[in-house]
This record gives sequence, C-alpha cells and structure tokens, in this order.
Amino acid sequence: MSDLLIRNLRPEEISLVIDWAAAEGWNPGHCDAACFAIPDPQGFFVGEIDGKPAATVSCVNYDDRFAFLGFYIVRADLRGSGHGLRIWNGAIAHAGSRVIGLDGVVAQQDNYRKSGFQLAYANIRYGGVVAAPASSPADVVALDTIPFALVDADDTTVFPVRRSAFLRTWINTPGHVGRALLRDGKLAAWGVIRPCRTGYKIGPLVADDRTAAEAIVQALLASADGEVFLDVPAVNREAIVLAEALGLKPVFETARMYTGAIPPLRIDRVFGVTSFELG
Repeated sequence: MSDLLIRNLRPEEISLVIDWAAAEGWNPGHCDAACFAIPDPQGFFVGEIDGKPAATVSCVNYDDRFAFLGFYIVRADLRGSGHGLRIWNGAIAHAGSRVIGLDGVVAQQDNYRKSGFQLAYANIRYGGVVAAPASSPADVVALDTIPFALVDADDTTVFPVRRSAFLRTWINTPGHVGRALLRDGKLAAWGVIRPCRTGYKIGPLVADDRTAAEAIVQALLASADGEVFLDVPAVNREAIVLAEALGLKPVFETARMYTGAIPPLRIDRVFGVTSFELG
C-alpha cells in the first residue's frame, strides 16, 4: 500500500472535512467550513494516498494555551491500517504544549486516554421536531444589537479561552440567527441557531437559568422549520430538563475530554454546546 501523505487543508478545502462529517451522520451546518477556518486556518489536515483523501482531522489552536480536536475520520475501507494514528499524531503535534479538548465517540474513550485525554463529562445531542411558536418572547432581542464586547466577555465564562474572531463570525454569518435576553441591563442569556444538512442546530445556548434559556429557544425556533438539535452537557440537569420539555429525544452522545487542566467554567450556564468539532 502506498504511503500516507499528510498535509494542511487550505481554507477553501475545509469543505472536504465537512462533507466527510456529513457522510458519518454528524449533520454539519451549511456554513460551518467558512466559520471553522477562522480561529486557525492551519488546523485542518488530510492524509492522502496516491492523491486521494484517506483520513482527516482538525486541531484548532485558539491561542497559545488551548486547542480543540475534531473531524477525526478514516475512510471506511482503510480503517485499522494505522493511517488514523499517523494523522492523529500530526494533529496532536500541531497543538504543541497546549491543552487539547475534544468531543469523541464514547466507544473510543480508552484510545483517547492513551493519548493523555481524561473524561470531563458527557455531552448529549437531543433532537426532534418542535413547532415554531406563534410569537417570540417580548423581552428577547436580536443578538447583533447587543454590544459584541458583552457577548464576548460572557462567552469566557463557558469556554476555556477567548474566541472573539470565531464568535463574531459565527453570530454574523448569513443564515445564522442570534437572540439575546437582558435583565436589569445585564446579559442573562443568548444563543444562535443555524441551518444544517438536516434541520437546525442551536448552539451556543448560554443562560443564567432554565427560564432564560427557554426564552431564547422559543425566539430561535421562530426561524426554524423542521428538526431541531441541541447538544447539552449531561452534568447540566436543567439543560436536560429543557431539552426534554421541548419534546426532544437523545440521539447521540460524546465524551468531552481534555489533556490537562482548564480554567473553571460555568457549565451550569451551558444549555447548548457550540459545536462538537470546535468546542
């Protein structure tokens, strides 16, 4: 068998990993490729054999302290050949000394532990058809009317590092809809919904409590038509209650793992994960 040649994907080629993720049933968003290229354009890799893609992975360096790994896929006919380990090692090397996070399939936890990852908690994807409300809650406003600095600062309570460029792009991408809730002049909840290959995904969804999160969800659902998916940390009981109250059912689960310590985060405020691929 020919050798595996590993190289960086150019930003315009990142759609390859999106298409492979779709083929695996991961249901990416229509505009994910452009958004995902923002934090680290050098963080996407393909392994090729005779010029044809054989394996993919991403390891996005957000800053000099933290990276997130995703899109780890080996072509079905080549699995078990060792190509996956080679491209995995290349991605890990790209992160250098950074702490790395990932959302991996539960069955692969033991393999991830061999690379230094430790389980933090599970994330559960809930999905189903939810009827759009007749109207949005009166006190919810468009997210892009809120000063970005407020949203950016609030995001640091639920994500290990500041990700300003990515977050701004995620909010402002055509087709993405964002909503926010203010209480006494303070940001109490906010979230984004985006169209995906199947239905829509809500994420991030950040809120001080379930009542605030539900108000955002109801406002976001006004722009959705079809299936809706919400990825929630299993350790946030209030988020699970919200998902179940919407009539959503568990459809998938991941293991959120890290290679080292991260700053204390308000996981109790995470009612929807931004993305399993980028954290």
